[in-house]
Amino acid sequence: MSRSIKVIIASGPPASGKTSVMTQFIKLQIGAGAKIAACKIDCLKTRDGERYASLGVPSAAGLSEDVCPDHFLAVNLEEITAWGLKCRADILVVETAGLCHRCAPATRKTVSVCILDCASNIAVPEKIGPALTTCDIAVISKSDLVSQAETEVFMYSIRKLNKDAEIVEVNGLAGTGAQYLKALIDQRPPVDDIAGDELRHSMPSAICSYCVGERRIGNRYQQGIVKKMDFPDV
Repeated sequence: MSRSIKVIIASGPPASGKTSVMTQFIKLQIGAGAKIAACKIDCLKTRDGERYASLGVPSAAGLSEDVCPDHFLAVNLEEITAWGLKCRADILVVETAGLCHRCAPATRKTVSVCILDCASNIAVPEKIGPALTTCDIAVISKSDLVSQAETEVFMYSIRKLNKDAEIVEVNGLAGTGAQYLKALIDQRPPVDDIAGDELRHSMPSAICSYCVGERRIGNRYQQGIVKKMDFPDV
């Protein structure tokens, strides 16, 4: 009989508290007897894999380097899931770096969690794009640093963009709200096989001269998919 595994894709802007929130979630799952594996996808350097390993769970980290981290995640998700199954994990947490937010790195079978910093900017939700508009659960972090009114406006902005997402406030340091996040994720089904699953949103086009190493500026050096700005008349 083949094993199944629940795959969670945690996304969100840099420094929004993704690792801290998911650490609190993992602690609760460990306390409930679940077997966890964690993988961090980052760009140039990360210590988050070590943070997850310090919880006593199998941990892996991948650096995309000169490749978009969400493209890197999509290319490696089947292998990451296979690794989680080899670890005999019940739940696999995959945290991906936050960059342009044009991508929705989660797939239809995975649990998509988008983590947003309430203290960053009230306009943040509308800048996130598919990672938020297609997620299952929107986590508001650091709400203890702002007023209740500001939190409610932030929450309203999220609801306008994704009316189907569950919204939960989680304090990544104290763990407040993590129990509710666990309860929401516990309701989601595991997957038997990630191969053939579909991304929730298309990836942006990224095939131009600069993708393959060009460094010179100017139209004569630009090939492939090149998108130019429109400027108002002067």
